[in-house]
Amino acid sequence: MKIKVKKRASTQFRKGYPLIQKEDLVDTQVETTEWIDLVDQQNQFVAKGYLGKQNKGIGWVLSRDNEVFDTTFFEKKFVVAKAKRTTYFSDDLTNAFRLFNGEGDGMGGLIIDYYDQFAVFSWYNQTLYLHREKLVEAFKKAYPEILGAYEKIRFDTQGLPESQFIYGEEAPEPLIVKENGVQFATYLNEGLMTGIFLDQKEVRGALVDGLALGKSVLNMFSYTGAFSVAAAMGGAVETTSVDLAKRSLKKTQEQFEVNGLDLEQQKIIVMDVFEYFKYASRKQLTYDVIVLDPPSFARNKKKVFRVAKNYGELVKDSLEILADEGVLIASTNAANVTIQQFQKMIEEEFIAKGVSYQQIGLYRLPNDFQTTNAFPEGDYLKVFVYKINQM
Repeated sequence: MKIKVKKRASTQFRKGYPLIQKEDLVDTQVETTEWIDLVDQQNQFVAKGYLGKQNKGIGWVLSRDNEVFDTTFFEKKFVVAKAKRTTYFSDDLTNAFRLFNGEGDGMGGLIIDYYDQFAVFSWYNQTLYLHREKLVEAFKKAYPEILGAYEKIRFDTQGLPESQFIYGEEAPEPLIVKENGVQFATYLNEGLMTGIFLDQKEVRGALVDGLALGKSVLNMFSYTGAFSVAAAMGGAVETTSVDLAKRSLKKTQEQFEVNGLDLEQQKIIVMDVFEYFKYASRKQLTYDVIVLDPPSFARNKKKVFRVAKNYGELVKDSLEILADEGVLIASTNAANVTIQQFQKMIEEEFIAKGVSYQQIGLYRLPNDFQTTNAFPEGDYLKVFVYKINQM
């Protein structure tokens, strides 16, 4: 099927931009789940791809050559991606990482993660999911060593489970994986989450390697406590994990336990983060390291939180309970906030508070989370590490 695109869009696609937006199309009402040829207004070939609504855009370019999208085409994509991750496969300390990162590996709409010989597919739109048999078959050819696979459905659908087993052997529950020598309990078929966000491996690695040594650590929006466990394994004298979700308590306890860590040295608190800041301030508690890694959007009974609007409040509240010469780890995965905007948001709070600060670290996505220069929005992770001197 040929779909005509506007002049500006055809220029973008020829330069390598992969995301198709509704306004790129001459006929904005067109819908199809078949593979498509994008053509310019002179009917000249531009690129091949597909249309499929998801949380960003309405489709993706998969090739700028006039190729056939058969099993061989997709197998090549997976083989190329595999070759880029050779160092991860040979790392004795880490066996959980990303195998295929959507548009960064040439196919927007599909992400595949590796958990110690098992694979987890995440499908982000219905169109690609309808072609799943061909894609899974291509993956099996590229990765014959994979023991079994699961899938997550990350688009609006009726009748499909969020998560299900798809082939091979079933993984044990929990499946214990390693990252930087630290063990994590993961569940490959328990809803959309597995228990660990793999994009933060380098930040957790810094905590393991001494950033938290001899220090007290406060981990806000802690989820399953992965930062806390990394800090404890790196010699933190105590950790405090705070998350509003009740499930976070048992999940975090389990992560400490699988590493043989004493729960008596770890505090796990189910509470709204903003309320905890007030509580800690009243009790005159201070911490040597504070980790701020909120979701891009969150809501409770009293407040709506958006990184783009409210992250500065987290920094302001953290400075009230951060020890002198303390370390602030400020993180976001919000793609709608540029790295420059994020840095400005943080440092404006330092200036307003009158503290002196030194940036001692900056982390972006690790290499297994491949990105492309043609699509800067795909490099979403921004983590600044600051040392703060209270005046």
